[in-house]
Amino acid sequence: MSINLILALLSALVIFIFTAYVLQRYYTSRRLYFLFWGLGLAMFGIASLAGAYLAVSWNRWVFFSWYLFGAIFTAAWIGQGTVYLLMKKRSAHILTIILIAASIGAFLMLLGIMPDLDESLFTTSQPISEQYGEIIPTRADGGYVRLSTPFFNIYGTITLIGGALYSTFLFWRKRVLPNRAVGNILIAIGALIIASASTLTRIGYGSLLVPGQLLAAVLMFSGFLVAASPKRSL
Repeated sequence: MSINLILALLSALVIFIFTAYVLQRYYTSRRLYFLFWGLGLAMFGIASLAGAYLAVSWNRWVFFSWYLFGAIFTAAWIGQGTVYLLMKKRSAHILTIILIAASIGAFLMLLGIMPDLDESLFTTSQPISEQYGEIIPTRADGGYVRLSTPFFNIYGTITLIGGALYSTFLFWRKRVLPNRAVGNILIAIGALIIASASTLTRIGYGSLLVPGQLLAAVLMFSGFLVAASPKRSL
């Protein structure tokens, strides 16, 4: 069993536990930010599980799931939860409509290039994050879905990291709920790690993606648990 497979499975385990915890909070509170955080985390978990599968075998639809949920959707959909936490509901609803429309567009673009994947280049000797760029058609060959990933990831990074830092600032300034300040710092660090790993993957350092996913998942889950701990004042 390769280290890449072990890390991907551990990452998926942590994320799915995290997802269940967040969705349970939505079930009891009916607050939309928990729902979107849970949906985004579920996508993160699916991508990690797909990455684990691709460490041992090829399947084009598993690859489809890995790229769609991991490379495109995850950051933006988690970040949308923070949008609902910090913005007025009307504005958040408008951004959700835009996000759904963009997600449908990316889904259709990726679906359209599935027959053109170069499966002959796949190997289990490398993480899928190191070879996906050769498998997917280039933009010149119709792989326009590649153009969508920066927009989704930038939006997700800004909303998630920016939202976590803004919340930290508010709690710290008001000198209340220090656990939430600390929790948001951990969430911001975790989000920054996965954003950095994703960026490095796009420029050729794909081996860092799976360790980055696991570290980010642990930090973000830890931050969420710290933030949700009993309230205290400074």
